[in-house]
Amino acid sequence: MEIFNPATWLIVIVFCIGYLAIIFEHSVRINKTAAALVIAVLCWSIYFVTNTLPSNAHIQQLGHHVADISQIIFFLMGAMTLVELVDSHRGFKVITDKIRTKSKKKMLWIVAFFAFFLSAILDNLTTTILMVSLLRKLVPETKDRFLLCCIVVVAANAGGAWTPIGDVTTTMLWINGQLSTIAVMKALFIPSLISLLIPLIWYTARTKGRLSARTLSHEETKEMPGAKLVFALGIGGLVFVPIFKALTGLPPFMGVLMALAVLWCVTDLMHYPHKERVHLRVPHVLTRVDTSGVLFFLGILLCISALQTAGVLQALADGMDAYIPSKAMIATLLGFFSAIIDNVPLVAATMGMYPLQAYPMDASFWHMIAYAAGTGGSMLIIGSSSGVALMGMEKINFIEYMKKATIPVAFGYLGGMGIYILLEPLLK
Repeated sequence: MEIFNPATWLIVIVFCIGYLAIIFEHSVRINKTAAALVIAVLCWSIYFVTNTLPSNAHIQQLGHHVADISQIIFFLMGAMTLVELVDSHRGFKVITDKIRTKSKKKMLWIVAFFAFFLSAILDNLTTTILMVSLLRKLVPETKDRFLLCCIVVVAANAGGAWTPIGDVTTTMLWINGQLSTIAVMKALFIPSLISLLIPLIWYTARTKGRLSARTLSHEETKEMPGAKLVFALGIGGLVFVPIFKALTGLPPFMGVLMALAVLWCVTDLMHYPHKERVHLRVPHVLTRVDTSGVLFFLGILLCISALQTAGVLQALADGMDAYIPSKAMIATLLGFFSAIIDNVPLVAATMGMYPLQAYPMDASFWHMIAYAAGTGGSMLIIGSSSGVALMGMEKINFIEYMKKATIPVAFGYLGGMGIYILLEPLLK
């Protein structure tokens, strides 16, 4: 299909209109998942109907993309179920019980570092929801929580960027072969930490006073049966996934399914005789998994694959290479774009624009993309799933967050990227 073919432009127009509906979902009152699925089907339908290739060839093209996308979807579902299972047992009390201080400055640093390292094992969205839920219990005053919640988003996004399981975009790059586990951790740990430290120091210098305390109820502090075992197996299972991939060569989703299966067996044996514990077993926990979010990723990735198959992404890559010859500049700009536009389609598009043949596994370009997509979204509250979650949980509006976070987070983002560029020769 020619890039200037009217049918190709129709695919682009449908995608743009649909994506605007996703961005302004609250205004149009249509859930972003529904919009993503509609434009995915429409884009592929236009391609099928207008292309002259035999129908079997079309189906093979679609099947190839679905095979790649399904690995990401199965991985996300397995990982999300593991996290929900640990949370249903209140296993994270092991961590959250350690957060006890009335100093605002100390609380900033404790919360930031817990979120940073927890996000590297879980993911930025889950970590944000977990930490904000905890802060609502520990810090009763909304005005005292505001800055703490902002730093949670920054820390969770920064922590998720340097491991293959900490952010959905890094996971996408890892599963598709652009990144390897050890290399991305070595390359991005320091830049990600810098992107957190700069705004953290900024906020610390402007924070004074002490927090008002709140006593937790007995129900809130009660430990569920098997909480520590489920926590250990759940976190251990997630950490085991990259090891499983290295040992067997199987795709990461197989590792996370194995971890889920083991924990499923353990919780069944643990809770089967007790009917009052049905809410602690996997079938019930599956009802809490964010299925809407998973289907959104499916729709977006199918949309991007349609643009790739139609040749749009390659044409876009050629245009960017012609006008922006520096790959570091392209990656840096992607970070700023991800503050406005969801980072999942941006990274999916980048993967389609730049083939592995030209940019092999662990090329510095992919490290910069992983860093930019993971941390750049923190500049605006709508730029990441963790920011959107915070907006819903704490009713923080766009302007409030922008006034408090955009400038220090932008300095942190640029500082981390600068550190990566400086250290990159030493990583070779």
